Amino acid sequence: MQENQQEWDLIIDGKSSLFDLKLKDVWRYRDLLAMFVKRDFISGYKQTILGPLWFLIQPLFTTITFTFVFGNLAGLSSDGLPKPLFYMAGITAWGYFSDCLNKTSTVFAANAGIFGKVYFPRLIMPLTIVVSNLMRFGIQLLMFFILMGYFYVTGGAFNITWAVVLFPLLIVLMAFLGLGIGMIITAMTTKYKDLQFLIQFGVSLLMYATPVIYPLSAAPEKYKKWIELNPMTSIIETFRYAFLGSGEFSAWSLGYTTTVTLVIVLIGILFFNKTERTFIDTI
Repeated sequence: MQENQQEWDLIIDGKSSLFDLKLKDVWRYRDLLAMFVKRDFISGYKQTILGPLWFLIQPLFTTITFTFVFGNLAGLSSDGLPKPLFYMAGITAWGYFSDCLNKTSTVFAANAGIFGKVYFPRLIMPLTIVVSNLMRFGIQLLMFFILMGYFYVTGGAFNITWAVVLFPLLIVLMAFLGLGIGMIITAMTTKYKDLQFLIQFGVSLLMYATPVIYPLSAAPEKYKKWIELNPMTSIIETFRYAFLGSGEFSAWSLGYTTTVTLVIVLIGILFFNKTERTFIDTI
């Protein structure tokens, strides 16, 4: 009697390494990733009057508010740059990081229904957030470039520097930093749901410990060293230095941010992979 042999296209093994990213599975499910990105883009502004225009309205009104409150009323320094340009640079970079962090931090809670019904690489969901927010970031970046063009024509004092070649690295660092912290938090919220209420408040406070509304050069010396420990500090300062020619660029600081980001991503992967195996029983 001939033994019946079967070949499987996919084997789901619960004993994989905690650092196994399952990148082959992610590639196999790339169509699902594209579908989730499309879903997030459409559902986020479905049944709204202005739709995707909110991508532009939110940072524009935030820039106007920061210019009036922090630039005019509080009189904070803008490093000699046109105030709207200074604030929009910080808002654009910070917005991508904070969106990735906030949305990744609720991945398990927000998708428990899907995770409990069908198998797919769980890393698809955090990657969906990074990619969909990258589209939003691109739209806001275009508005930033338009504002740069306006101030260039009207004689605004700024200049693009050689550091613009580091821009792709800055995008990766913002995405990975938000992704890593978000994965750590979403893993912890399966047991400690209080973190869901603290995360947005905490991210808002963190913005004030980052040179978004002020340049690093204007920070008091006794606080400056602590602000420099924030990995987002060198990203935003390099972003401004690259596109506006103002900011404290430091290869050491950017190297520090890169190292911290890699460590946080690795820890995030460890937490995420460990939690995804059992979270459905605790959430």
